[in-house]
Amino acid sequence: MPKMKTNSGAKKRFELTGSGKIKRKHAFKSHILTKKTTKQKRNLTYSAIVTSADEKRVKALILA
Repeated sequence: MPKMKTNSGAKKRFELTGSGKIKRKHAFKSHILTKKTTKQKRNLTYSAIVTSADEKRVKALILA
């Protein structure tokens, strides 16, 4: 049986940390930034951790 391929879109969007958690970027930071406040844009800059409800699905895409 052939090996499972890693999902190409997922490998560009997610990153595994040393402790096994999954890092992700925030949405809504690419365009239409004039109506967003500076504070909102600043807080969208930092990465976030994938929630536990979605972790299993994302790991299946990355570690396949």
